[in-house]
Amino acid sequence: MSLKDRITEDMKSAMRAKDAPRLSTIRLLLAACKQKEVDERIVLDDAMVVAIVDKLIKQRKDSIAQFAAAGRTDLVDKETAELPVLEAYLPARLSTEQVAAEVAKLVTELGASGPGDMGKVMGAAKAKLAGTADMGTVSAAVKQALAK
Repeated sequence: MSLKDRITEDMKSAMRAKDAPRLSTIRLLLAACKQKEVDERIVLDDAMVVAIVDKLIKQRKDSIAQFAAAGRTDLVDKETAELPVLEAYLPARLSTEQVAAEVAKLVTELGASGPGDMGKVMGAAKAKLAGTADMGTVSAAVKQALAK
């Protein structure tokens, strides 16, 4: 079963359970997937769905920070409740140590020597670690590896 099919099945089970918050989050995810398919005239595979989920999670985290700064606890609670629903569709994440090890391998493979090579290393890291690691963590690991 593809990830998109699993999300659709989860939507149906949320409808049956009358779980409104979970249902609205899943519908939001499916709408984002459908929008991507329509805009680019493609059929999404699991990697593309994971990228969309990653994007939505990043948006939620940014919104939580903004709403907290503005004192909107009602909206912070709503966005915080959506996070675990979205995170359930991500594959297992690599730990910080595993990300650092992967980045170190990429740096040696590419022969990167300093901060000027960050773009080259990030491009390779994004292709290799997409969906399995947070890109903020990857960026920090690349900076640290190239500073040595």
